[in-house]
Amino acid sequence: MDISLVGKNALVCGSTQGIGKAVAIELALLGASVTLVARNEAKLKLVLEELSSSTGQKHNYIVADFNFIDQLKDVVAKYVKDKIYHVLINNTGGPPAGLAIDAQPEDFVKAFSSHLLCNQILVQAVVPGMKKSGYGRIINIISTSVKIPIRGLGVSNTIRGAVANWSKTLSVELAPYGITVNNVLPGSTKTSRIDAIIKSTSEKTGKSPDKVREDMIAEIPAGRMAEASEVAAAVAFLASPAAGYINGINVPVDGGRTGSL
Repeated sequence: MDISLVGKNALVCGSTQGIGKAVAIELALLGASVTLVARNEAKLKLVLEELSSSTGQKHNYIVADFNFIDQLKDVVAKYVKDKIYHVLINNTGGPPAGLAIDAQPEDFVKAFSSHLLCNQILVQAVVPGMKKSGYGRIINIISTSVKIPIRGLGVSNTIRGAVANWSKTLSVELAPYGITVNNVLPGSTKTSRIDAIIKSTSEKTGKSPDKVREDMIAEIPAGRMAEASEVAAAVAFLASPAAGYINGINVPVDGGRTGSL
């Protein structure tokens, strides 16, 4: 099975922590030259030092804030002008927890912009190069909420669903060019995101953080939360040549928690 990414360039968003960082590390181990994307330059430099260069690949980073889409567009355009990216990992921190009924319109607008609109900007930047090379892997890190909404994540559920349908649409449009578009749906994963959700739930319910965590784990057949590296492994496979005929799907990485096919 060919999972080598030697000679391939990958653009990985949200790559200074959690799942994004784990993905960047995994893609580099498979031989890809990785461009990290995040807003904190100091953290980007630290992650850059952790990436394997065992096959002689070159890694770099882009400083960009997804709250400012025009800035993102300008910065990314500069980097892709003379370079083909074969792999794009769309990964953005989720919106704050809360009920949909309590959310303000601007909460949805902000989330839509930093998720779907920024994803669109990145896709439009890299797809011409993917078409030219005849190889493209666009992978969106979303959430199992696109299958079954998660209680208390009203804005996130809404926006993740929009991204999933956008992704499916693109998968049909880009398939003739050797480009696949898939979604990876992490369940409860040991990241700062899950810590924030646990804290918010604790404050709203009066339960201790430990109790909230225990209740979450109790819903997972595997009996534990995922490591970020386990989600990254699924992403890496979809980015590889071996996954060339897998297109337009949602892949839950959730220990069996999601109650649907």
